[in-house]
Amino acid sequence: QVRLVESGGGLVQPGGSLRLSCAASGSIFSIYAMGWYRQAPGQQRELVALITNGGGTNYADSVKGRFTISRDNAKNTVYLQMNSLEPEDTAVYYCNLKQPNMESWGQGTQVTVSS
Repeated sequence: QVRLVESGGGLVQPGGSLRLSCAASGSIFSIYAMGWYRQAPGQQRELVALITNGGGTNYADSVKGRFTISRDNAKNTVYLQMNSLEPEDTAVYYCNLKQPNMESWGQGTQVTVSS
């Protein structure tokens, strides 16, 4: 079983910044990618950013230039630096870990962007 522990969510004003962290532990054999998804009320869960084991990244168009994903392979930890936050970024953010035969999710952390 894989455990994903997220931290760093909270309330921030528009234009502000937050940094999310997700540490993975447990039955980790071969990580293909780690990333972040988000789900706003009444909407489907969507990809925010993904980073592969080789360092390749993929971002949602809506966050390009504002969010940066990074990873510490030694610690099995992924980070999401979120700058220039907008009210539209308000959602529950979920950490995701992909292995060849398994996909794991964190419990989610709330990010609220409001004045």
